[in-house]
Amino acid sequence: MTKTRIEWIDLVRAIAILTVLYIHATDGIYIIQSDATMNFGTYSRIFQFISLFIGRIGVPFFLMITGYLLLDRSYDDAKTKKFWKNNCKELIIITIIWSVIYALSLQFVTFNSQAINPVEGGNLLFSHMWYMPMIIGMYLSMPFVAAALKNFDEGTINSALVVFSVLAFIVPFISLLLDIQGIQGLNIQFSLGFSGGVYGIYIILGYLVKKNFFKKYSSKAMGALAIISFIICVLFQYYTYLRGYSFALWYEFPFILVGSFALFELCSRMKSVRHYNIIKVLSKYSFAVFLVHNLFRIPLLPLASSLPYTEPVKALILWVLLIFFSYAGTILIYRIPRFGKYILYMR
Repeated sequence: MTKTRIEWIDLVRAIAILTVLYIHATDGIYIIQSDATMNFGTYSRIFQFISLFIGRIGVPFFLMITGYLLLDRSYDDAKTKKFWKNNCKELIIITIIWSVIYALSLQFVTFNSQAINPVEGGNLLFSHMWYMPMIIGMYLSMPFVAAALKNFDEGTINSALVVFSVLAFIVPFISLLLDIQGIQGLNIQFSLGFSGGVYGIYIILGYLVKKNFFKKYSSKAMGALAIISFIICVLFQYYTYLRGYSFALWYEFPFILVGSFALFELCSRMKSVRHYNIIKVLSKYSFAVFLVHNLFRIPLLPLASSLPYTEPVKALILWVLLIFFSYAGTILIYRIPRFGKYILYMR
């Protein structure tokens, strides 16, 4: 039976993997160049701050797709066991396999590289693997969350979402603002383990988009929300940079949540996608590319960093190279009989 594809979901998935490759290319260049350049220029820094917002929408997109596709289902004992067997079991095996592959690769890619030391190489190689145990945990909880959502009305779900969002995003943001001002010791954290924390909220938002909870808001409002979130993220990073405060934009930042959600909601309103044949290919191999791309990032980094251009140009060149080699390598691996499809978790 042929699976029905949703064009805009394929578009979001393609955007997600391209933004992940983009931030890893940008991060790679700035990490290496920081050894030789202690102070980047203002425009170079602004490019980095803009890139961090662009790169940070990838994982939220993947998570919201997960909620959109998997939470609006009925699960009983048999279906739950089948879901765990077909998803969690294979993901655990894939995670172990790729952890071993990257551990072995680290010994080779940094051995003859003067530009990348073993510590940097390890950080760069394994920089994406944190996602795997997180998504496995989400999958294990998925049937229970789906069953719970069906027993509550819109008002109750909205109330819970607001409370959890405040605890997971707003309270840490207030603590961050106080810390920047030198008021320390007020870092209040709540245990949100059963909710999935910040990542669980992204997944729930994907489900709510599926249920048309936000269709009452105009596309102009959603677009404005995305633009405002982008501006705040960039300006906040620049502010902390001027203050000399070490701040890393991550997924618990409230305006990453708001910006990525607004963009996801806007994409869900698309009736068709241009150049869909290309988008479909990018989407089909997206998770496989996510698994393999760091194998290409490390060898390409010294080449890109040695080019006689500014850091933004080097990052863009590395991004294009990373897209080409990651997709080419993934397609070649996929063609290996009885191996490629399994090792890449191609469904």
